[in-house]
Amino acid sequence: MSRSALVNRIIELEWEMFSSVANVGGPASCQNDPRTFQIMRQSQAQTWSTELMQSYLNDLETANRDEINLMTLKYARMMEFTYPEEYENIKDLLPPVDEQTLRRIDDILAIHLQWEEELSRRYPRLRVRGRPSTREGDNRFATSVETYLRGELSTFSPRSIEIYHHDTMQARDEGVNLAEKILLNTVQAYGYSSLADAEK
Repeated sequence: MSRSALVNRIIELEWEMFSSVANVGGPASCQNDPRTFQIMRQSQAQTWSTELMQSYLNDLETANRDEINLMTLKYARMMEFTYPEEYENIKDLLPPVDEQTLRRIDDILAIHLQWEEELSRRYPRLRVRGRPSTREGDNRFATSVETYLRGELSTFSPRSIEIYHHDTMQARDEGVNLAEKILLNTVQAYGYSSLADAEK
């Protein structure tokens, strides 16, 4: 399967899960906006290695076969910081994450937050339109990059996290800012030629 086909299949399965997440008060507005969902998820997935795409697609297909909604699990994980009181009532229902995977997620987050800080310095007007970087910015109306990514990675299989960790460390060592690549993909999807163009 080509990279573009992998991305498309990942987004297809993610959207099926995302659009069926049950929310108090009914579906959220973003669950009726497949175009924005596609842009956001595609912008990220395009920065992944083919190996990571294949492993994560396997995670999605396995969960789909077992009737497990990974998007529901992701948002439940995020509640530890966005809705801590409610999280206490559900945390024991969530599948456990092994210690090695948790350490790798911490490593990944530390590097991504460094990348986010760099983006905030270089593109302040553009970056302020996105999520807060750290969980100190979490509230009932906004979820930080840190909390969102931690919740998402907590749904990945240990194998996918192993690959994600390797790719993140490699990018750091090569001086590549993957958060910048994601942001560039996003602004280009909205018609900007570059991050500098979008910043203006």
